[in-house]
Amino acid sequence: MSDTPQADRIEGAPHPRETLRVIGQATAEADFLQAFNSGRLHHGWLITGPRGVGKASLAWRIARFLLATPMDDGNDMFGGPPEAHSLEISPEHPVARRVLAMSEPGLFLLRRGGAGSTEADREKNLNDGKFAAEIRVDEVRKLANFFHMSASDGGRRVVIVDAADEMNVQAANALLKMLEEPPANTTLLLVCHQPTRILPTIRSRCRELRLSPLSPENMALALEQAQINLHDNPAGLAELAAGSVGEAIRLVNLGGMQMYQELVGLYSTLPQMDRARALKLAEAAAARGADAKLNLLLSLNDLLLTRLARAGTLGHPPQTEAVPGEAALLTRLAPDPHKARAWAQTAQQISARMQHGRAVNLDPTALILDTVFKIQQTAAG
Repeated sequence: MSDTPQADRIEGAPHPRETLRVIGQATAEADFLQAFNSGRLHHGWLITGPRGVGKASLAWRIARFLLATPMDDGNDMFGGPPEAHSLEISPEHPVARRVLAMSEPGLFLLRRGGAGSTEADREKNLNDGKFAAEIRVDEVRKLANFFHMSASDGGRRVVIVDAADEMNVQAANALLKMLEEPPANTTLLLVCHQPTRILPTIRSRCRELRLSPLSPENMALALEQAQINLHDNPAGLAELAAGSVGEAIRLVNLGGMQMYQELVGLYSTLPQMDRARALKLAEAAAARGADAKLNLLLSLNDLLLTRLARAGTLGHPPQTEAVPGEAALLTRLAPDPHKARAWAQTAQQISARMQHGRAVNLDPTALILDTVFKIQQTAAG
């Protein structure tokens, strides 16, 4: 597994092109194969679903399949090639080897480039792992050269966009023109985390493949395939990750399960608050260079509030307890729908305060403590 920073790779996980098998998404694979075998393969595919469930891995799997499968030239006296029953391509196949090495001439990867306002800065930052916040139009324009260079081959061409909802307006409009008049024998695979963030005209020109969250069993298989050490609480990990392998990897790599356990322990004494324990948690997450842990703590705190509101609404905690003691905490702090509404309102208020605090660069420790004390007020109310 390469450790080189890449805009489309989760830190600590293999790049999607290194993942040969997509776990838990057999329905999406079958839908694509059905379209392929029908002889009416759509030129644009929107691969949607929650983050980290295998969308990019499926795009690379489809790309290998298309580029390694001979085209039907219409001259087969026996009725054309047999139907394909799997997207599986041997890792020893020349196409698979070239795709892995990023040297396949029929494949183009559109992703975020380097940060910076000049070409020199962008190139330097790209090599340093400093990426732009969005896919810009100059990245899309490189497609024209790809189509020109690959036109003489006469075979299939595949474009992977990872991710389509990261394109700015100019880039999206440039890609839309290619979807409206796609080059011959070209398939565009658009990985998309939030379809509502892309142009409706792009969505209307693509066929959607919707991927689902993974079950705990498939989550364990996917983590094993990614060579991630399985947590000692796999069911709880799957619960917090909401069926997302990418989120599970983030939780494992950043100590998210222990962080969530600490939050449950901190709130277990509410409405009394262990201020020293709260301060220690805040200082650890707000330490210099700990931005990833701070973001994870904030998202886990938001998740805990969401689970509190849901438990009160349903009248019982979730079937799967994420960490020991969580079910008792949810039952005590959210015993009824009235309290559920209070927790839902608190979650909204905290989210707004967090966004404002981050925007004005409020001290992270103070921001976390403010959040903790707001939660204490709700518990006491």
